Amino acid sequence: MELGIQLRQLRENCPPVEDGRARGMTRKAAVRGLRALSEASLARVENGELNFRRNVGDLRTLLKRYAVDDDELIEQLVELNREAPNDEWLTQYRAFMPAGMPHYVGLEAEANEILAYHPTVVYGLLQTEHYARALFEVQRPVEDTTSEFINRNVDLRMDRKRRVLERDDVRLRVILGEAALCIPVGDEATMRDQCREIVKLAREDHIQVQVLPFKRGYRASNDFAILDLGELPSRVQTDNAWGAVSTSDKPREVDRFTRRFNAMVGAALGLEETIEFLEALTGK
Repeated sequence: MELGIQLRQLRENCPPVEDGRARGMTRKAAVRGLRALSEASLARVENGELNFRRNVGDLRTLLKRYAVDDDELIEQLVELNREAPNDEWLTQYRAFMPAGMPHYVGLEAEANEILAYHPTVVYGLLQTEHYARALFEVQRPVEDTTSEFINRNVDLRMDRKRRVLERDDVRLRVILGEAALCIPVGDEATMRDQCREIVKLAREDHIQVQVLPFKRGYRASNDFAILDLGELPSRVQTDNAWGAVSTSDKPREVDRFTRRFNAMVGAALGLEETIEFLEALTGK
């Protein structure tokens, strides 16, 4: 993302090469003559979804077109490209992920803080394997007659959970709607074990979980997550009705969803109240 932000700024502020422009160039002009880099690919680079791991020569060509002649800056950007997080672990899952999700999952694994709200389903990073499997059984595409869809998605969910929660430098704050704990997914044992898992995670120093009861204050109608990426712009993620994942780093959108989250923090049960609520569901 840092590389993409810098490249976009360089492109938008370089000396003009097209008629009618006071400065900068379009992506179409930037990639003209580059066989391995399309206009759409450059857009993905600038959005932090792609880098030049396979062809650093295109990066150097772009910098030349952007009139960058500072050797130190050029090498800094090449090194930034080289140091981009390795997401090869995602390759085996990409075919089973909805549009936009690979980019989001890559960012999720690098976030400093994650704020998440789920009104009707337990948030993915809190799920047990049995709960996730039962959930994907329900969500399996009608045309899918094999178990591969379920197995791959469960493996991905557990891999994501491990990669995020095993880090000691990330803070996770989750608000669950009461419905997420009352709508049965799987059998009674699956739901009971899921509640126990949430209690266990909620006792971790870097994880906070709150339950928003049915009759308590403001609540958003759709799930979302906000990623704090440190020096890079924060991003908000939402799912749409077609199953695709949408993210935005526009400050106005991030601020809007942050306000929603903070409003629900005030309406939800406190941290200890939440643990007591969950323990009551497990019969403890």
